[in-house]
Amino acid sequence: MNLLTVENISKSYGERVLFNNLSFGINKGQKIALIAKNGTGKTSILNIMSGLDSPDSGQVNYRKGIRVSFLDQEPNLDGNLTVEQTIFASENEILKVIHAYENALKNPEDADAYQVAFEAMDRFNAWDFETLYKQILFKLKLEDLDAKVGLLSGGQKKRLALADALINKPDLLVLDEPTNHLDLEMIEWLEEYFAKENMSLFMVTHDRYFLERVCNEIIELDNGQLYPYKGNYSYYLEKKEARIEQESVEQHKSERLFKKELEWMRRQPKARTTKSKSRIDDFSTIKEKASQRRKEHEVQLELNMERMGSKILELHKISKSYPDKPILDKFEYNFTKGERVGIIGKNGTGKSTFLNIVTGSDQPDSGKVVVGDTIKFGYYTQKGINIKEGQKVIDVIRDFGDFIPLKKGKQISAQQLLERFLFDRKKQYDFVDKLSGGERKRLYLCTVLIQNPNFLILDEPTNDLDIVTLNVLESFLLDFPGCLIVVSHDRYFMDKIVDHLFVFRGNAVVEDFPGNYSDYRSYESSKVLEEREEKANIKESSANKNVQKQSSSKSKLSYSEQKEYKNLEKDIQKLETKKVTVQDKFADANLTGEEIDKLSIELKEINEAIEAKTERWFELSAQMED
Repeated sequence: MNLLTVENISKSYGERVLFNNLSFGINKGQKIALIAKNGTGKTSILNIMSGLDSPDSGQVNYRKGIRVSFLDQEPNLDGNLTVEQTIFASENEILKVIHAYENALKNPEDADAYQVAFEAMDRFNAWDFETLYKQILFKLKLEDLDAKVGLLSGGQKKRLALADALINKPDLLVLDEPTNHLDLEMIEWLEEYFAKENMSLFMVTHDRYFLERVCNEIIELDNGQLYPYKGNYSYYLEKKEARIEQESVEQHKSERLFKKELEWMRRQPKARTTKSKSRIDDFSTIKEKASQRRKEHEVQLELNMERMGSKILELHKISKSYPDKPILDKFEYNFTKGERVGIIGKNGTGKSTFLNIVTGSDQPDSGKVVVGDTIKFGYYTQKGINIKEGQKVIDVIRDFGDFIPLKKGKQISAQQLLERFLFDRKKQYDFVDKLSGGERKRLYLCTVLIQNPNFLILDEPTNDLDIVTLNVLESFLLDFPGCLIVVSHDRYFMDKIVDHLFVFRGNAVVEDFPGNYSDYRSYESSKVLEEREEKANIKESSANKNVQKQSSSKSKLSYSEQKEYKNLEKDIQKLETKKVTVQDKFADANLTGEEIDKLSIELKEINEAIEAKTERWFELSAQMED
């Protein structure tokens, strides 16, 4: 079933053409990702689909009656409302059903209206709405339902907008960078949520693991053309490479044909037959094909990194806390040459505070930070670039000099450097405030790297960067000989770049894990399994001891009491196992309110049964000891 059709849309800003005559459709069950370079029109396409912008030509058609939700990069929320009020103020179909049911309750004499409202509550599963929205809000770390939206951070607002979109349970959900501002635990929960929910998706994201695990189709916008790939990210990479190879072969053929036709044109045949005129007309088409060049640049960064001495960075018993929030407690670590550390942890556990202490922009409550004399930090923060009014892209780089030193005594101009960062000559003279979010991040990254640091600190460097730029950044960092600290929720990026992790657990607990993110997840999963097996073994051992005790003392009980005592041991063990099973069910984020109530009653009955049987077991045990 078709949900949406985009027909021949075009968009330009002045002389700058983003795209022409793009067409695609979205069907029920599809989970599509749109991939393109920064500044080529991804967000413009999403804005046109959501109605926030209109195309210069073409149209977007939605299937009548479907529910659609949009998640923008910068959601427009009412700052005067609380978190919970924001959910109830949305255009949620379920809320309308609940409202109709409440009105029906006020008019009990209208039996037909009540029946319709009651059936709608069943159809939309609206009875469990409160349970649903609270589960999603809590998963996204929005536990304070009374918090004013105006006082929330940018990340919290984005998560609230995401929660609102999910709670609406739309037929089609359109997402712009959904994993930005989510920690790793939230991202993995969101992946599981989309895997379970029968929801059609259309998204822009740079998170390659998210693409791999969530999407079943990818559309690439490349040089103004759309290329669909019916598969996940791995399939896309494989087929894209094959497409580029084929285009390269065709390009070579076009160039050869162009040379041949050019020679013929230069001879300027005097006899202008119908055939020769047609050939002359075709020449312009051949020339256009032959002159096409793939705009695939790679950033080649052979910057002249400062030499590192023997002393790098030493952290001596660093402590830091805020009211009711400990961050570090006597943390110690000495960095060595070439170390590559990834930092992971839930939002609010102190990752950015740690970076600020390392770079001296924040001070510890106690302890000492010792930085080597030769160390030059390059600190990429989440704040991004400071935009000066009227400043052009080239001016930003020239603030650091007209020429930048490279290795082996070479140098390049500011213009050449920008070209290596994928800014062509025309783009260099655009005003900075007209750049897309991803282009600004790329420019900011350029300003950090050209200062020749030998200790790079990157706080969420992958946010808003397109996949092309991410691949370029990864290639540079893999060859970077200095030290590196990275905070990122991009698991693919972390797996390629870092050698070990600082895991911020919260409450000033920081663990040093020897491996990348995938290693860490495998370790955590195996640890959970070991803990479950250990609990099961302890229960089995306890049961065996009780059986032995019973067998040595059963002569003090009557036959029926001995039999009862033996059965009590088994019954209690079964009830304890059943209790654990029921408790584990509460962790399911998809539980309805009715299911939670049933589980609560069942758990209460199990606890009462355990208590009664345990009390009887003690009575019989006392008789054996008499």
